[in-house]
Amino acid sequence: MSYSVEMIRRDEQSTSAWSGGTTTQLAIYPKNSEYKARNFKWRLSSAHVDIEESTFTSLPEIWRHIMIIDGEMKLLHEGHHSILLRPFEQDSFSGGWTTKSIGRATDFNLMLGQGCKGGLEAVFAEGESNVGPAANQPDNDIINITDAFYCASGSVIMSINKDEAYDLREGDLLLVNRQKSCVLSDMGTSFRSNGAAVIIRAWISY
Repeated sequence: MSYSVEMIRRDEQSTSAWSGGTTTQLAIYPKNSEYKARNFKWRLSSAHVDIEESTFTSLPEIWRHIMIIDGEMKLLHEGHHSILLRPFEQDSFSGGWTTKSIGRATDFNLMLGQGCKGGLEAVFAEGESNVGPAANQPDNDIINITDAFYCASGSVIMSINKDEAYDLREGDLLLVNRQKSCVLSDMGTSFRSNGAAVIIRAWISY
């Protein structure tokens, strides 16, 4: 069973300012790609929105998933839909749409380029809990899958195959890279926490 694991600690992530607050890049693929050049296949980030109203950067040909971690935010997609998001609720939309946000919040972002699919889910961990397969399975033409586990609050011990344990603290990100034939649930992946913790799981197929 072939897979690789990469831990990206909170203090290893890069944070930059934008007109409405700050954004932290958690992971980008390929690693030598750049957000500003728009040459990535996928990107994970977390942003603090510190102003009441802002307009999203236009990202044509990028599909976006956003989940709120703290606060609340209303998204207005011109000509499409609008939605009010509270903690651990999410929305999915084209980066090419004209999108405005209302409200101050901290969010988690998954950006997908052409040929990529993915999604988000919140995992509420307390005590022992197992991680099952992603809700949506990849298409037949997909080869690679990355499962990302972001510790939004608290701390957990994440185990893979029982003999590999990783300590995730708030702000840490763990990436599990595998081929489609390697099913995550077959690896015996689980969480253990002393108190309540929230993990945001992102799955990306490409």
